[in-house]
Amino acid sequence: MLTGVVAGSVFTSPAVGSILAAIRTVRQARAVGTLLIVKNYTGDRLNFGLALEQAQAEGAVVQMVVIGDDSAFAAQKKAGRRGLCGTVLIHKVAGALAEEGVGLNEIVRKVTAVAAAMGTLGVSLSPCSVPGSRPTFQLAEDEFELGLGIHGEAGVRRLKMMPADKIVKLMLNHMTDPSNASHVMLKPGAAVVLMVNNLGGLSYLELGIIAGSAVQCLENRGIHIARAFVGSFMTALEMAGVSLTLLVVDDELLNLIDSETTAVAWSQHARVSVSRKRKERIAPEEYPEEEKFVPTGVPASPQMRLVLETVCSTLLKLQDKLNELDRAAGDGDCGSTHARAAKAIQEWLTANPPPEHPSQLLSALARLLLEKMGGSSGALYGLFLTAAAQPLRTNSDLSSWSVAMDAGIEAMKRYGGAAPGDRTMLDSLCAAAEELRALKNPGANVMQVLAKAVQQAERAAESTRNMEAAAGRASYISSARLDQPDPGAVAAAAILHAVLEGLKTQPM
Repeated sequence: MLTGVVAGSVFTSPAVGSILAAIRTVRQARAVGTLLIVKNYTGDRLNFGLALEQAQAEGAVVQMVVIGDDSAFAAQKKAGRRGLCGTVLIHKVAGALAEEGVGLNEIVRKVTAVAAAMGTLGVSLSPCSVPGSRPTFQLAEDEFELGLGIHGEAGVRRLKMMPADKIVKLMLNHMTDPSNASHVMLKPGAAVVLMVNNLGGLSYLELGIIAGSAVQCLENRGIHIARAFVGSFMTALEMAGVSLTLLVVDDELLNLIDSETTAVAWSQHARVSVSRKRKERIAPEEYPEEEKFVPTGVPASPQMRLVLETVCSTLLKLQDKLNELDRAAGDGDCGSTHARAAKAIQEWLTANPPPEHPSQLLSALARLLLEKMGGSSGALYGLFLTAAAQPLRTNSDLSSWSVAMDAGIEAMKRYGGAAPGDRTMLDSLCAAAEELRALKNPGANVMQVLAKAVQQAERAAESTRNMEAAAGRASYISSARLDQPDPGAVAAAAILHAVLEGLKTQPM
């Protein structure tokens, strides 16, 4: 791509002497000519221009192209368009032409034409800071900046936060608006190269969201995305932002972009079109035994609905507390995960009457949590409920509920790898299971047994604050930092308590 690079201080043009030294080095390597590719900033134009004049005075064959691909400004600026990430594509095209042996004058002519068919626009959620200095501008938490450059300067518009797909649509509309003097001319059917560039502080997950939105938006307008590049190509320190570059291409230009290069930072992309790729697949048909159970002719149990509603309201109230407990030992989302499960159950209850048969109810809840709850908690609850449903298929008397509890716990131990005493939800569940075995005794008082089971579960949950974690994310944390009860154990005990309260309450 490039034979040499001349760097200045952060956000500063390189010195004339450094540029001249690079030109001399390339000339001594028997280059027949040198092309300076310069981004359109005053300091760069001045310093590279002066170095070019001095090199030509020494007899060197040197030319310069000034790249301005910024699509932020609606009206022409005297200084012209700023050079942004699209310059990287110019590097690639010019390097490929040089490798093919194209003459210097022809390279200048071709890359100048390429630059005219290109545009870039950036947005950011934060400014950046030159080392030792304050942020270059300020943004409120609910704002983003549109049309900024690569040196930390503010943009042309400041807008309230909106979803990523709307931000991308706004960017592409701005870049291609004919009333915008720096717009990219795009007509339906045009082929483009899309570059999604990390300005420094975004994750690959966030870049992927932006890239997906950009592809969908362009395809909806009838634009063919011939190639897509996603990564960090031209950054602005730690700025949490992204720029989009569009380059209109034909087959000849695409071949130059696809040409081989040994540049280590260049993305070795797949040489295939992004458009016309099917991004959705028809979901496989569910097996009959996995079909959602909708009872026919069997009235829903008001008591069971009340129990589930009590569990849901309890988990929603505990969301913040469970998240706080989880921050010390995990990723701080235990409460959010349980709240997501509670909301899913509430929606399910609104849409369908709960199955009356216990095994069908537990199986339906297992499928719901596996689909909606997510994380290891969703898998563990799904395991527990699926296994607990099996003993209740043939018998649902009181003693069978104790057997079901044991079956659910065994499944969790088998696949989750934890045991009582490992500081997990199993500590609460196992303590309750010990008491529930009293249901096997003839004449057992159900409510008294349940009350004892809940009491033991709550005690077990509290005792986890004194345990050393041996399973789950908490097992990687120093025991000195684990001075609060395990959030999973607290949640399990709270669910059992809610079940008890729901059974005590008479349905309306």
